[in-house]
Amino acid sequence: MISDSADVSKGMTSSQLIENLLKSGTCPEIQGFLHVKETSRKAWKRAYFFLRRSGLYTSTKGSSKEPRHLQYVADLGDLNVYTVVNSHKQYGAPADFTFCIKPSKNPITVQDLKLLCAENEQTRTCWTSAFRLFKYGQQLQSNYQLSMTASQSLEGTRRKPKSEEDLVAMDFSGNAGGRVIDNPVEAQSAEREEGRAWRRREALRCSATNQNSGAPVSTIHKTQPWFHGGLSRKDAQRLIEKQGLVDGMFLIRESQQHSQCFVLSLCHKLKARHYLIIPCDEDGKKYFTMDDGATLFIDLLQLVEFYQINKGILPVCLKHPCVCVAI
Repeated sequence: MISDSADVSKGMTSSQLIENLLKSGTCPEIQGFLHVKETSRKAWKRAYFFLRRSGLYTSTKGSSKEPRHLQYVADLGDLNVYTVVNSHKQYGAPADFTFCIKPSKNPITVQDLKLLCAENEQTRTCWTSAFRLFKYGQQLQSNYQLSMTASQSLEGTRRKPKSEEDLVAMDFSGNAGGRVIDNPVEAQSAEREEGRAWRRREALRCSATNQNSGAPVSTIHKTQPWFHGGLSRKDAQRLIEKQGLVDGMFLIRESQQHSQCFVLSLCHKLKARHYLIIPCDEDGKKYFTMDDGATLFIDLLQLVEFYQINKGILPVCLKHPCVCVAI
């Protein structure tokens, strides 16, 4: 379906074809059979089309490329391309893989619209993408190169943030000012001990809120930017995707399937993962947990603060609260 004027595109990868397409020299052309709706008639005719930088052509004799058999159809600089929905029912197309080329001029008539139907979705996508690349390809490439240049200049002027792999475990228990823990087993043990010490401190600090066994569950989480109330799972994923799919981006929402439970939605490796936060009672006090009671928190704020410095059962620490800004 894709070839250049010298028929030497065999063996080229998709990226090489696109790069060649964007260059001003010899560029691949799109060619193949399409069904075209005849003007003022319900009938569709199968014809062989050629898409070149100079315009769209159809062959009057099979798939012949000879100039005497090519009929000019449209100028790329003066048209827009649209996909057509439900074309088989609406226009009697042979299939539902239809697209329309529409002149940019105003006003236009029905006769100015050309409906073309491909045999499958892949073929239609190839044609519509080629139309847009031929028309805007050089500008898109220029914009991309400018954005890459600007990004590189910004990277050179700002300090690159460290990843978790760049961090090391330290032991400050002695009088020597601290030492690096090289043994992975010792590092994990130190992490667990730090977590237990943190939980003890937080439990003592906040024990007053749970002195009464009938005390209501804390609602401090409702004032936090990472709390999104009754947001659905689908909307939570959409919000995280909208804000960049950055590792450690998170939000907490009310569970729609489990009463009095919450859900932590966390982004890791370009995917949104969801962890159930369950309320539980222990010694007459109310807590929250995500690991079947191994780690308990008196409220969601304490839970978030803990997992911001300890991964625990999570694949990555909580780093960036996902907020919803009203515009």
